Amino acid sequence: MADSVLYEVADGLATVTLNRPDAMNALDTGTKAALRDALQAAAGDEAVRAVLLTGSGRAFCVGQDLKEHVAVLEAGGGMTTVAEHYNPITLAIATMPKPVVAGVNGVAAGAGAGFAFAADFRVVADTASFNTSFAGVALSADSGVSWTLPRLVGHSRAADLLLFPRAVPAQEAAALGIANRVVPAADLAAEALAVARRLAAGPTLAYAAIKAALAFSATHPLPEALDREAVLQSAAGASADHREAVAAFLAKRPPVFTAG
Repeated sequence: MADSVLYEVADGLATVTLNRPDAMNALDTGTKAALRDALQAAAGDEAVRAVLLTGSGRAFCVGQDLKEHVAVLEAGGGMTTVAEHYNPITLAIATMPKPVVAGVNGVAAGAGAGFAFAADFRVVADTASFNTSFAGVALSADSGVSWTLPRLVGHSRAADLLLFPRAVPAQEAAALGIANRVVPAADLAAEALAVARRLAAGPTLAYAAIKAALAFSATHPLPEALDREAVLQSAAGASADHREAVAAFLAKRPPVFTAG
């Protein structure tokens, strides 16, 4: 793993930290490749039951490293990074069969905002902000923002935020439905870790089914969503985790989940 992305697994939780604080965690090629590889590793590791994605320093991630991008343009290069990096990163976050928490410690802009939007839960520092940024540099949306943002805030607000990019402060992000929880900046690391650890100790198979059901229902009519729920619920109901949860409820003790 590159130094620009830190990866640690402990007690079922994979912590992925963007680590270019001097560049506000801007995404150069090495960072994008390392982030993609870390998230794909977490997705495929049976020992990982939840993922915490955060940034070091005062930013979560300001998106594409424009200094590197200018050099690519001057060399006659194209936008291959969307297919090579941004799409796999977003898919890994959104589709891995385990919950992903974004600990948004500072500004999240462009692709950085997109990665946060793709997460299942966003714990946001009260000093943080979100900015789609793309139109400001004459670009369309990427990193799944055209899919995730309307589902968080609705089509009209998503169009507003994309056509007229601006910094959306944490409290407004909460009101819009982007931030799940806003906490004092000094508490961000501890609160995001606590949320992620709680999910890592939870029923991983059920969480995976919930993610799958939500993604399916976003693009299918109710009868098909109901059929999909029935399939997913049947699998969850046959799991050891479900049996453990019921036994723990009847015995009035905390459950201990092991399936993953």
